Amino acid sequence: MKDDEFRPKLGKIGSRGSKAGKRYANQLLAAINGAGGKHRGGGRFSGSRTGRGGAAAALLKSRDRYAAFRQRRVMVKARIVRLAGKGMDGAWAHLRYIQRDGVTREGEPGQLYGADQDRVDGREFVDRADGDRHQFRFIVAPEDGIQYDDLKPLTRRLMAQMEEDLGTKLDWVAVDHFNTGHPHTHIILRGKDDRGENLVIAREYISSGIRERAAELVSLDLGPRTDREIEQRLRQEMEQERFTSIDLQLLRMREGDGSVSPADRDSFRQTLRQGRLRKLERLGLAEEINPGRWRLNDDLEPTLRRMAERGDIIKTMHRELTGKGLVRSAADCVIHNRSGEPAQPVAGRVVARGLADEINDRHYLIVDGVDGRTRYIDIGRGDATEPTPEGCIVRVTPSNTEPKQVDRTVAEIAAANDGRYNIDIHLKHDPSATEGFAETHVRRLEMIRRATRGVQREPDGTWIIASDHLSRVAEYERQRARAVPVTVDKLSSLKLEQQVGFDGATWIDRELVSDKPEPLQDSGFGRDVREAQVRRRQWLIAQGLAREEQDRIVYRANVLAVLRQRELIRVAGQISEELGLPYAEARSGQRVEGTLRRSVELASGKYAVIEKSREFTLVPWRPVLERHIGKQVSGMMRGEGISWTIGQQRGGPGVS
Repeated sequence: MKDDEFRPKLGKIGSRGSKAGKRYANQLLAAINGAGGKHRGGGRFSGSRTGRGGAAAALLKSRDRYAAFRQRRVMVKARIVRLAGKGMDGAWAHLRYIQRDGVTREGEPGQLYGADQDRVDGREFVDRADGDRHQFRFIVAPEDGIQYDDLKPLTRRLMAQMEEDLGTKLDWVAVDHFNTGHPHTHIILRGKDDRGENLVIAREYISSGIRERAAELVSLDLGPRTDREIEQRLRQEMEQERFTSIDLQLLRMREGDGSVSPADRDSFRQTLRQGRLRKLERLGLAEEINPGRWRLNDDLEPTLRRMAERGDIIKTMHRELTGKGLVRSAADCVIHNRSGEPAQPVAGRVVARGLADEINDRHYLIVDGVDGRTRYIDIGRGDATEPTPEGCIVRVTPSNTEPKQVDRTVAEIAAANDGRYNIDIHLKHDPSATEGFAETHVRRLEMIRRATRGVQREPDGTWIIASDHLSRVAEYERQRARAVPVTVDKLSSLKLEQQVGFDGATWIDRELVSDKPEPLQDSGFGRDVREAQVRRRQWLIAQGLAREEQDRIVYRANVLAVLRQRELIRVAGQISEELGLPYAEARSGQRVEGTLRRSVELASGKYAVIEKSREFTLVPWRPVLERHIGKQVSGMMRGEGISWTIGQQRGGPGVS
């Protein structure tokens, strides 16, 4: 140890144990929190004001509440996104998405702008952010945003005020959206300050400071809310099936026994509270226990928030169905997996896809099912599901949250070996297993460890497996399912009406010859499919691919293969003209090697274009190939599938 270094030992003089040090450390922390309570108005230290903007947030919080009551209201949603790993890909995808078509008043793509430019190159912004630890994403939505012809001046003034509050220049871009009933602005802020250091913003400033600053600016533009405006909005709140400001007041007014009285010296406020309590009573969320005394349901707030969410979903479904000219009864419109029962797979036509939560990038699908019901389905993260254009046919399957067989094997081996697992233990326990097979179990454990720390790995590579390992794995799978609650498989990229006369293997054909076709209801999309199948049968008969025998239709044994081959040859001819190379068919048992050029969508599925030196071929596509376009690939054809090896070496890991 150097002369100017020392290591403090907490505890009483002469104490040698670590317990005394821990007790002293706890006393020290208690004293710090006590001091924080004494000097900061109560409460433990939470770090909410740590970072830039903490002082501004405290100042805004302590201002005149009466003046704040008259301020125009602004909703601000915020999210901090880490850019490590694949974060930059997500950042670029998010930037593209907020600039998508149809977000302006004219229905055109959104345009990025900045502090002093009306047009900003998103690629340049992403390149500047390369290497940033994180970025901030905000949605700023003034309640009276419809009164603004242009939101750019407001956004620029808000960001200038934030620069003053945070004490640094900010690097940001924004896009204004007018595609909903509430105009709003998406702002993306780099996680670096003007010195190139990580930008750390106080939690309290993010949670409330930005909203208060935006409300100040909107109030300056439009003037404070008048008594009439305030009263009108409060009257509207009285009958709304969502959590309102009146509900918040009632919850704060509850007395020690949990009861609340609407009485107030202000007759208008008393009337509002009384009317709201009657509405809550009709909803089963309040009960009058004595004249003028009410008891509120303990789940009042979460229940009302769920009701509001459901109401918003129903409005979204009605808008999308009406816009597509589809008529569905209210009983046939359902929210997928909201009944509390296990959700079942759903096959049907995509009516619409959209953002359920723009700040967290959660998407939804509206699927017109073959069972005659139309469903709103939360599909989770947008990048987890490939594009699903309107009219394509999909099957949506709930994510499996049960432990996999690999997890059960690990638990079984660990239970027989004092809670320990490694490759050697696995091979000794099961002599028939290969080392490669055991390695898949290790990779699974590593995934769980990184995500939840539900397992421990010792320095020698041995894993400590708890007795409740399968319960921990189930929790890990449930966490994953929150981000990706369903799997969406595209059954056909062709719309139903396009499949009727299409010269290729379609989803209708696969259903016609299937041993277990989708059960069709004689209503909604199910009826449409029935009618399309009748017309498709007639087309197949005309093509000599089916025949009528008495009261049934008999299809050629290889009808799907014939149709698939027809389309492959037709598309291959088009690609041959583009590349100037002949087409060579890939056969089962043949090795395929070459450069992966791109993918092509066929009615029978997606195919990869593999270019060789003198020819090209088409082989079944796998999503894992997406990030290897332009690279050398090789694989072995196995029936109608292919086992891939990424890279030039043949001995590397494959993708079946």
